[in-house]
Amino acid sequence: MGKILDNNYYDMIINNFMVPNFGSGDDITLLNGYFSLLHVSKKNKDLCDLGVNPYHFFPSIYTLTSIIGRHNAPSLRFVQQVPDLNLSGQGTIIGIVDTGISYQHPAFLNRDKTTKIISIWDQTIQSGTSPQGFTFGTEYTRAAINNALSSSDPSLEVPTEDLIGHGTAVASIIAGSQSNEPPFQGIVPSAEIAVVKLKDAKQNLKMLYAIPDDRLCYQESDIILGIRYLVILAQKLKRPLVICLALGTSQGGHDGKGVLSRYIDDLVQIPEIGIVTSAGNEGNNGRHHFNSVVSLPYTRDFQLNVGQGETKFAMEIWPQTPGQLSIEVTSPNMEKVPQTDPSFSECTKYQFQQSESILWINNMTFEQQSGDQLILLRFENPLPGTWNIHLRSTENDRFSFHAWLPSGNLISESTFFLSPDPDTTITSPGNTRNAFTVTAYNQQTGNILNESSRGYTRSGLIKPEVASPGYSITCAVPNGQYATLTGTSASAAQAAGAMAILFEWTEGKGNFTSITGEQANKLLIRSAQRSPSYHYPNNIWGYGILDVYNLINRLYEFL
Repeated sequence: MGKILDNNYYDMIINNFMVPNFGSGDDITLLNGYFSLLHVSKKNKDLCDLGVNPYHFFPSIYTLTSIIGRHNAPSLRFVQQVPDLNLSGQGTIIGIVDTGISYQHPAFLNRDKTTKIISIWDQTIQSGTSPQGFTFGTEYTRAAINNALSSSDPSLEVPTEDLIGHGTAVASIIAGSQSNEPPFQGIVPSAEIAVVKLKDAKQNLKMLYAIPDDRLCYQESDIILGIRYLVILAQKLKRPLVICLALGTSQGGHDGKGVLSRYIDDLVQIPEIGIVTSAGNEGNNGRHHFNSVVSLPYTRDFQLNVGQGETKFAMEIWPQTPGQLSIEVTSPNMEKVPQTDPSFSECTKYQFQQSESILWINNMTFEQQSGDQLILLRFENPLPGTWNIHLRSTENDRFSFHAWLPSGNLISESTFFLSPDPDTTITSPGNTRNAFTVTAYNQQTGNILNESSRGYTRSGLIKPEVASPGYSITCAVPNGQYATLTGTSASAAQAAGAMAILFEWTEGKGNFTSITGEQANKLLIRSAQRSPSYHYPNNIWGYGILDVYNLINRLYEFL
């Protein structure tokens, strides 16, 4: 088993210029042109390994950003807005980096019962041939999938499955084939699909971030590898590529400075590569707190409610530069952790005497990727009830800060801040400067979904770009069934279909020279619907509601 799969090795992200210092072979896995993974032996299970090694060396953890529901009456389909444009994604590739795909589903078959899928890289299956240039997982080509579909038992020939259903749902909303019963059709049914099924995050990474072992989540480095696989495939075939990233994380500074964000920013400068990201569903779950202090005594308290049965979780506090803060923590039974001051690498473990609670504190005066201070708290067996967090300026000066709890399923709904702030809750990579970040609204009522994350980024970038339908969107799910998807994964899928239409109109129809993903973003922004009731851009709707019909009409005016 390679070190990239071995739980006895950490996967640490390093700059490529550092690679010669550490050797090569199985110790190094290339991520992209800037970064690689260094596989480092994990000699013991100690949360203070994060402290000895910089925070940004470890991949962030990502969760899914929509919920699959039961089937009901089909939603208003985005494709119905553009029936007269003769645009269905012909010639484009839809890239999915997610939970996999149920390739036997009718939504992914052509009329002749052959597959619409170009290839699948299943990172979880190690028994077959890995893609060229990659060291793990199994690649299933179109030929292999078609052979399986014509066999008596396709699962024996191509055993990849989507056990969760999220990737299947997202792919079908974008490019699913037409169905009469139930009535269904993807946005761009003539597009083809390429899929990366992500492997689960390593247990040692979950341990470092205080994530329960049984939680479904994925690591940043595998997502980056998945994107690289899709880009290589599209460039080999010389076809436009739209990647839909319907995952997110609340880790990091929410400023678009992470390794994945940097990769996305570079890729969308390349002609015919577009990347659409979901905004996240963290708007109304109480997992963000913001506060500021402008007068003496330059301290601030805020409270965290920990739910019954919460076994472990992490919390990040990001003071705004130039503030430097110390921290004290008081448990629900009033046992207090002594003041912890900023340091460069110190990690403090505190074992509570009156309960089984354990708290790890990294008060990093200089988080190397952002240059800001980061206070990382990791709780094990936390006592249920209200925890008090006391912050004090070490320089006796005014300050402000953000605090975030984990996204998605990593904590329960009963753990939240008592004074939450719904703003600045866009999950990464939605905070990436040049990603096309999409929030969700209820197309039946015209209102934003309460759970939709809100901008702006911590650094003030305008996010999201647009809103798109995201309530009970009809989709394919495993076992040949149809259901609905609600959340920003569904809205991102709608927008990915719109971007594929744009690429087909420009490149496929020869109406325009090749455009980059960043240029596509701006064209979609400029054509968005804007209500006279709002000022734009704003942190809820971005620049308005996605409207590809208006976009294409505007483009035809300039021909």
